[in-house]
Amino acid sequence: MSEPTLLQLQCFAALVAEGSFAAAAARLHRTHPTVHAAVKSLEEQLGIALLNREAYRTSLTPEGAAFHSRAILFLHQFDELKREAAQLAAGEEPELRVVVGDLCPLPETLGMLRRFFAASSGTRLNFLFEAIGGPWERLRNGDCDLIFHHLDKPSPNIEAIELFEVKLVPVAAPSFLAQAISNTLSPDDMRPYMQCVIRDSSQQPSGASYYLIDGARTCSVPDQLMKRELIVQGLAWGHLPLHMVAEDIQAKRLLSLEGRHLRGATLLHFAARRRDVAHGPVAERLWRQLREYGDLVQKNRNRVGQRSKK
Repeated sequence: MSEPTLLQLQCFAALVAEGSFAAAAARLHRTHPTVHAAVKSLEEQLGIALLNREAYRTSLTPEGAAFHSRAILFLHQFDELKREAAQLAAGEEPELRVVVGDLCPLPETLGMLRRFFAASSGTRLNFLFEAIGGPWERLRNGDCDLIFHHLDKPSPNIEAIELFEVKLVPVAAPSFLAQAISNTLSPDDMRPYMQCVIRDSSQQPSGASYYLIDGARTCSVPDQLMKRELIVQGLAWGHLPLHMVAEDIQAKRLLSLEGRHLRGATLLHFAARRRDVAHGPVAERLWRQLREYGDLVQKNRNRVGQRSKK
């Protein structure tokens, strides 16, 4: 048995999509006899009836419906292959791998990427979400092209663009603490209570303890959403990004514990990539757009600072 041809599959798919041989021929810019002959030849080669021709309007047999779903998948993959080949010929990457850190404000981060990839639809965006040291490990190992995360250890091998300020605040549910919440709460006061922390997603954790109180009982979770829910339910307390819990604090589902001794922090977040690897044209365009955004953020921040001094 000879193998089905690409034209036969395209004619069959167009016939199913359009509902008639004439419409399928118009869609493919082929003649009616060409489409009819291609579909008939396909049936003969497969040894099955794909079409039910007894009704007024051509319809699929059960075998035809099963074959159609696989044919559509094949044609879609073939189109993807052609698009990737064209990109490679033009020197463009078929895929960009981006790691988003656990503290990043997702609406702002994903919004920037959505606007960019809307105009670069030929390049697939492969997302990974990592915590603590995970983003930097991915970048060092060459497992990604770009990360969005806070910059713990500046390195000459890394170039970075400042994008966000993320404020972390210690919070707890209203009924979690036995004593009244005040500005004088100290680490010693919090030591008897369960503290929730994020698990480091890197393969070789650095051992850094972020806001962990020595001697306190801890529970660990994989991400900030789980951590927030656990704290809202009164099972523990911990530090969370303000952008994630601002509405909870306003609605008094959570209370801020920040005071004279129990402090929060503000972490600058960056887009970062390696200097010692070659970046393709799509990655370079994204980097330029991120730099423009970072420059705009910096100008707005300076403008606000100048107003506050007046």
